[in-house]
Amino acid sequence: MANIFDLLQSQVSDDVIGALTQQIGGNANSQQTSSAVSNGMAILMNALAKNSSNTSGADALGAALDRDHDGGILEDLLGYVQGTSPVNNTRATNGAGILGHLLGSKQGGAIDALSKMSGLNQNQSSNILIKLAPIVLGMLGKQKRTAGVSNSDLSSLLANAVGSANQKASNPSLITSLLDRDGDGNITNEATSLGLNLLKRLFKR
Repeated sequence: MANIFDLLQSQVSDDVIGALTQQIGGNANSQQTSSAVSNGMAILMNALAKNSSNTSGADALGAALDRDHDGGILEDLLGYVQGTSPVNNTRATNGAGILGHLLGSKQGGAIDALSKMSGLNQNQSSNILIKLAPIVLGMLGKQKRTAGVSNSDLSSLLANAVGSANQKASNPSLITSLLDRDGDGNITNEATSLGLNLLKRLFKR
């Protein structure tokens, strides 16, 4: 089974990093943007993995991928980043909506964590996550469609991706603590709550 994180990283060319750097503005440089992309993907992968670790969450995610995220966004990734690629499904590119529903009350913490890991300010980090959310779901949807990944296989697919993502993250423990809602160090206790309360809102829209 393909590693989603590695596939995502292979899609992010120097041109895409350059376009993102221009978009977030300020004093950002390409090295900071590249770090933010890698760490941002790790945050989103971890959140998706935890939210789909139960049957309800995996089924909700699978339904959303089938409906709105077929991977078409990856066909012109640079155009998507620059805003020049035609959009046929606005739900597929609604990064702010996806991010808000996926992370819920943890969104502010995720932005702060990404800022600390990348050196970007919070506004820049927020913009990076907003751009990344549709890309991550697009790749996941593409793999589900082309590789015949079932809903029940999504948790394994994401767990595999999380392993690679956390190896390359600047501070994986910071991501873990962010998603550990009650701070007890056991994220699995949060899976049902996050999956039902956040993903269902996202995937039923």
